[in-house]
Amino acid sequence: MIMDLCVCEILDKEEATKIRVYSIKKKFKKYVTVVEGIDKKNLDEAAKDLKHALACGGTAKDGQIVLQGDHKKKMKAILVKMGYSQDSIEVE
Repeated sequence: MIMDLCVCEILDKEEATKIRVYSIKKKFKKYVTVVEGIDKKNLDEAAKDLKHALACGGTAKDGQIVLQGDHKKKMKAILVKMGYSQDSIEVE
């Protein structure tokens, strides 16, 4: 059995631009957490993983992941566990 030796996905995560995480207040005084800076080809998979890890709803569109609720405090640890560099994550 030959194993695939491509590390392209790991390199993409390490070379990513700044990932910006912030919360905003939307309709009816509800908070949402926005994650910007994740590569568009990994956006849907990252959104699925974040929604599963945080047990919340959300969507991925226009280069952003929008999650229901204020999850800024947990986000950095989860993104690092997903393989993103701790230095590239900025939580506001």
